[in-house]
Amino acid sequence: MTTDDMELVRQYARDHSEEAFAALVSRHVNLVYSVALHQLRDVSLAEEVTQAVFIILARKAGSLGPKMILSAWLCRTAQYAAANALRTERRRQYREQESYMQSISNGREPETSPWLDIAPLLNIAMAELGEKYHSAIVLRFFEGKDLKQVGAELGVDERTAQTRVRRGVEKLRKFFVKRGITLSAAVIAGAISANSVQAAPVALAKSVTAAAIAKGAAASGSTLTLIKGALKLMAWIKVKTAIVAGVAAVLAVGTTTVTIKGIRNHKMYDWRVKGIDNDIIAKLDTWPAQVWIEPAKDTHAGNQLGLGHDGKLMGRNTPLSWLLRNAYGKNQTWMVLPPNLPEDGYDYMANLPQGSAEALQREINRKFGVVVRRELRETNVLIFKIGKAGAHGIKRPADTQKGERAGSDTLTWMDQPLSRLHDFLEDFFKTPIIDETGLAGDYDFALQWDEQWWFKNRDNLEGFKQIISDQLGLELVPSRQPIEMLVVEKVNRPAS
Repeated sequence: MTTDDMELVRQYARDHSEEAFAALVSRHVNLVYSVALHQLRDVSLAEEVTQAVFIILARKAGSLGPKMILSAWLCRTAQYAAANALRTERRRQYREQESYMQSISNGREPETSPWLDIAPLLNIAMAELGEKYHSAIVLRFFEGKDLKQVGAELGVDERTAQTRVRRGVEKLRKFFVKRGITLSAAVIAGAISANSVQAAPVALAKSVTAAAIAKGAAASGSTLTLIKGALKLMAWIKVKTAIVAGVAAVLAVGTTTVTIKGIRNHKMYDWRVKGIDNDIIAKLDTWPAQVWIEPAKDTHAGNQLGLGHDGKLMGRNTPLSWLLRNAYGKNQTWMVLPPNLPEDGYDYMANLPQGSAEALQREINRKFGVVVRRELRETNVLIFKIGKAGAHGIKRPADTQKGERAGSDTLTWMDQPLSRLHDFLEDFFKTPIIDETGLAGDYDFALQWDEQWWFKNRDNLEGFKQIISDQLGLELVPSRQPIEMLVVEKVNRPAS
């Protein structure tokens, strides 16, 4: 019996088994190479991307879950790495790639083949699929599995697998139609099945295995740049999953009436005047599912955010900029906001059983008429890194106390993730911060300074960086990189 992909991944992560990793490369090198080649149209660059993808696999093997569809994960990672390579080589636009397509003549099909039309756009189309459709397409057409095998991999029955494949192909067809390529779903499926995976160069698997097992220690500078860029894209690009469909179902089916009743009956809760505390947040699970945004009942109150279980959200007297921040999970430093944002405060709630953030995004778009898009932009950033040895003021929690305290000369976090410090520093420096510390879990940590120094030097950013370095052993290193920004456009003031 063939060993399961994830069993090989676990074996490599546990025992550093070169045989297990070599088997993974042998199984999937053609897939990864082909995905890169579709997008890059450059054989040598596709080989470099392939090497980068398997180095990333070696580095992240221990963090991949047992239910991961490895081929789909590799396909996504190859798309990210290839996209990064395109930016590096200034080949970001499809029209700019046409000249490169002309140079690939080996094994080229007749000019009438639909594959020549869809190949340059296939990775972009695949990247826009939800995870369940993406995995189904990869398993069915890239790996050539039958529907029964696809269902087994996805943990569904054969009929469900067939439905996912059919719907996935239909989504691809609509994508191509919007770009002037009119083909039937059957033709698209046939073209992908026949052409999507081709044999990688014979020596590539061996060189990739050696480089990946060394985790890139001997890789070229350009390969390391690809790895770094791909890892950042993997962190920034949040692929939407079936949770979106769940939200759509809640909003579109019979529960809509119940939700509207809930809005009418419950949006006047006392917390809109009295404030949000732990007892109020605990009630998010007991109140009817609802999504609404209303002008604040107490405009003198401070901006408050309440986070419940399963991503449920509520807020009091929240300006639109923070409402966007809470709904999209991005600090303002990662946003491009228009000058005409309403300055009023709003109370809001989104406490659906699942997908509350996505539902709140929809309500923001509906109420304020905004257009929100994600865009990669070259931006000044700070890289958060481990710095001075022996200066760590970051410790594992000492007791059960949990929370944050702020004074005139100190900031203290108890049993909190480092992301709390990260968010504070982004607001302080007004610059996106990329965390490369690798510190996970909750900690106790604190920053202290002389009160007089603070009032005299609070704009001395370099001085505050030095405090962070001396007390926490962490460095903030300036850099300029392409990052995914949330671009907000066309904001209209809601009707009163």
